[in-house]
Amino acid sequence: MHDIVRRGTALLAMPLVPEIRLYQAAEPVGLWQDVEDVTGRTGTDPPFWAFAWAGGQALARYLLDHPEVVRGRRVIDIASGSGLVAIAAARAGAAVVTAYDIDPLAIAAIEVNSRANNEQVRAVQADILDGGPDADLVLVADAFYERRLAARVARFLARSQERGTSFLAGDLGRAYLPRDRLTPVASYDVPGLGALEDRDVKRTTVWTGAAPHVGAQVSADRDELDPLTVMPKVVEPPGLTEPS
Repeated sequence: MHDIVRRGTALLAMPLVPEIRLYQAAEPVGLWQDVEDVTGRTGTDPPFWAFAWAGGQALARYLLDHPEVVRGRRVIDIASGSGLVAIAAARAGAAVVTAYDIDPLAIAAIEVNSRANNEQVRAVQADILDGGPDADLVLVADAFYERRLAARVARFLARSQERGTSFLAGDLGRAYLPRDRLTPVASYDVPGLGALEDRDVKRTTVWTGAAPHVGAQVSADRDELDPLTVMPKVVEPPGLTEPS
């Protein structure tokens, strides 16, 4: 699996997060075909793990800029894909980071990417969305592109919040983002997305759970809020229809 991840990809610094390098593909269709040829299987999931989607880059940038959000905490990253967000959490000082994805190639990608960045991330192939979090902080990025998945993620985040576990979500405003339940934390112009989105630079927001008593507003000069008072929002990418 690790060899398949490296095949047709290159280890590249992320445009918004140059501190982190990931095995990335230049375009999706060729790699997707190559994966099916190598594995001898058809109908495989698109290689979402081979791209740094906008929400993941924004959330990773936020964690590195605000390490106090994760420092010393048990963190899980759901629908982890490439592992970018999980790697950023580990680098920012999280006590333990577990990255979950249902795609076995995503698990392999998380493993090779975390090694490439000399960070400890536990990669687990599992669907945990019907359970509850065993963590202090839940992270998720680019998971609101499809109605059923978005609903499951939203319910998981709601259960997390009910149990006292905070969450942060990165998303550029996809179709099924539950905006009315979220509060913006920070926004970034994420570059280098021409192969995935309708334009090269996309404004992308980090969200947290809505807190009516906070009444926070995005700062006009810094474009971000106090990192400890915030939680996730969702638009469909052209080409590949599922990020992470």
